[in-house]
Amino acid sequence: MYWIIFIGIMLVSWIVQWRFKSKFKKYSEMPLSSGMSGAEIAQKMLRDNGISDVQVISVEGQLTDHYNPANRTVNLSPDVYAGRSVAAAAVAAHECGHAVQHATAYSWLQFRSAMVPMVSVASKIVSWVLLLGVIMAASGNFYVLAIGVGALFLTTVFSFITLPVEFDASNRALAWLNTANITHSTEEHDGAKDALKWAAMTYVVAALSALVTLLYYASILFGGRRD
Repeated sequence: MYWIIFIGIMLVSWIVQWRFKSKFKKYSEMPLSSGMSGAEIAQKMLRDNGISDVQVISVEGQLTDHYNPANRTVNLSPDVYAGRSVAAAAVAAHECGHAVQHATAYSWLQFRSAMVPMVSVASKIVSWVLLLGVIMAASGNFYVLAIGVGALFLTTVFSFITLPVEFDASNRALAWLNTANITHSTEEHDGAKDALKWAAMTYVVAALSALVTLLYYASILFGGRRD
């Protein structure tokens, strides 16, 4: 039963990833009437929100955009940093949305940031610990598997805490793009909204996948202990 659900989630994940990339490509080819680049949009959004201690920089790769609260940088991929499209505007504003969350002490971001050290360790060991735990569980030793399930629980909780953080950043981005008159037309605003919606869906699917995996290993742990 769990394998059927897991395969279903993996299929949905693939579809969502494909849809997101196709949407990003579509809106990357839609010029922004304001003519501003992603870097310029990010800098303006930060200024409009009274944030002066965050730097906007370009990082290598595709879809590598992120906000780093540790060194207070908005990191934009080359296509977004230099891009003058609806997609570039949406992504740049979204990442600045995280900077605004940080500056305003948004509770979900604070909670998520507090979990990072633990989750970083858990994510590095979870696969090997679960594998060893399943092997040892065959002989009746469930202690290692319990540690693995605990680590998996942490990463799953982290995935779900990420959801309100991402949705809120997108809402902030869309509201600012509208009020700052960056997306002039309805078509541009709807395009930015659509791009960010599909980006958010990738996080939803990732969280559901983590939950299904957690339930699978938890069933082995607690089912085996009852036996």
